[in-house]
Amino acid sequence: MTADLTTFADLTAFGHPHHVTHPPHVTAALMMRGIFQEARSRLTVGTGAQEGHVNPMPTQPLEAPAAEADLLRWATAGSVDDGKSTLVGRLLHDSKSVLADQLEAVARASSGEGPDLALLTDGLRAEREQGITIDVAYRYFATPRRRFILADTPGHVQYTRNMVTGASTAALTVILVDARKGVVEQTRRHAAVAALLRVPHVVLAVNKMDLVGYEQSVFARIAGEFTHLATGLGIPEVTAIPISALAGDNVVEPSTRMDWYGGPTVLAHLETVPVTEEAADAPARFPVQYVIRSGDKRLYAGQLATGELRVGDRVTVLPSGRTTTVTGVDVLGAPAELVRSQQSGALRLADDLDVSRGDLIVPAVALPEVSRDVEAAVCHLHERPLRPGDHVLLRHTTRTVRAVVRRIAGAGRLDLNEIGQVALRTAERLAFDRYEDSRRTGSFVLIDPADGATLTAGMVGATAPGTPDAAA
Repeated sequence: MTADLTTFADLTAFGHPHHVTHPPHVTAALMMRGIFQEARSRLTVGTGAQEGHVNPMPTQPLEAPAAEADLLRWATAGSVDDGKSTLVGRLLHDSKSVLADQLEAVARASSGEGPDLALLTDGLRAEREQGITIDVAYRYFATPRRRFILADTPGHVQYTRNMVTGASTAALTVILVDARKGVVEQTRRHAAVAALLRVPHVVLAVNKMDLVGYEQSVFARIAGEFTHLATGLGIPEVTAIPISALAGDNVVEPSTRMDWYGGPTVLAHLETVPVTEEAADAPARFPVQYVIRSGDKRLYAGQLATGELRVGDRVTVLPSGRTTTVTGVDVLGAPAELVRSQQSGALRLADDLDVSRGDLIVPAVALPEVSRDVEAAVCHLHERPLRPGDHVLLRHTTRTVRAVVRRIAGAGRLDLNEIGQVALRTAERLAFDRYEDSRRTGSFVLIDPADGATLTAGMVGATAPGTPDAAA
C-alpha cells in the first residue's frame, strides 16, 4: 500500500490523527506527533506491593467542567487475553460514557448472560471472531475532571508495531497482567516499548484478581517483579493497582473485596495524574508547514511543537542558519503577541529570507543539532526487512529527505516488530533534538521511496533495550 507524504505532513502539523483511520503501517507515521518532556525520576507502587507505596490521590472534583478540563492521552498494553478490552469496556460503562443504544447493541452481540464489555472496543469483525484486539482502537470520553483520548492497543506479539503507534503520543500507559500468569514475555516487551518511547507514567494493572481469591500476596509478588523490571528499563514512574475488570473491582469504584489496598482506582488515577507535554521552558521549535503570500508579505504557517514564540524574538531559520526577527504572529487568523506549544499559527519575519516548507524556525540562542548523521533507536513496522545500504526517505516534522541506512547494530537487519539501533546518513542537513528532549523534533519515520510505505519509526539519540549500547 502506498502513502501520500503530503497527507502525513498535514496531519503532523495540525494534530488531528484521530479523525482519520489508517492501516497499522500508515498509522505508525503519526507517531511523529508525540512529544513530551523528560519525566520525573521517581517510582511509585500501590499499597500492598513489595516496594514503595501510592501517594494519596485527591478525591475532591476539579472545578473546571469537562469541556474546559485538561486532556490526557493514554494507551493500554499487555499480553493476549489479559483483559485490556474488558478493562476499557468496564471503564466506559461504569463511568457512564456509553450511550444506551451502544450498550444495547453490545448486549445483542454478546453470547453470555450479561453484555460482553470487551465488544465496546473490539470493533473489527475479525477481532470479535478471534476474541483478540488487532488494530489500535481510539476512544474518546470525558468525566467532570478530565477529557481522555484512549488508544486500546493489541497484545499479540504480531501486532507490537500497533502498540508502538498507540503509545507514541501517550502520556500514560496501562500495562495489564493476568494475576494467574504474572509478568510474561509480552509484558516485558511492552514495558521495553514504553521505556523506549519515554512514556512519563506507567500503570501496572494486575487484572483477574477475582480468579486468585483477591490475595494480597499475589499482587505484591507481581508488583515487585514488575517494579524491578521497570527500574532496570529506566521507566520513571509506575503505579500498581489490583483490579478485576470483569467484576469492576478498583476500575471506577473501590473494591470492597480488597480492603488491604489503599491506593486509587484506575479512573481516579487517570483523573489526577499530572499531565505534562513538554517542559515549560523548552526552547521553541516551529516546523514550517506552508508559505502564505499576502500582498508583498510572506507568512510562514505551521504548528509550534514546543515552547513559545513572541513578536520581537530573534530567531534562526534552519538548516540555512540565517537569523532574523519575528515581526508578527497570527493565531486563528487574528494578530497575537505570541504562539504557544501545540498552537497552529503563522509568523511574519523582518527579513526577506528563503524559507520554505520543512524549514525549522528556532530561537537564535537555543539551536538544535544540525547534521547529516543520525543515530537512533527504531522499531521496524513493515514485513520487508530493513538492511544496511537501504535507500529510504526520512520524514522529520514537515521535512522529507533522502537517506541511506549505514549501520544496524547486532544481527545487521531488522524484521517486522523488531527494535534496534541504527545509523543513518541523510542527503541534506537536518535540524533535530534528542527524543528525550522532544518527542516531536526527536522522532522520524523511514519511508520506502518506491511505494510510499512506512517502514520504520525512529527516536533520535535513544538507546534500544537489549542492544550493546543499552548494556554499556
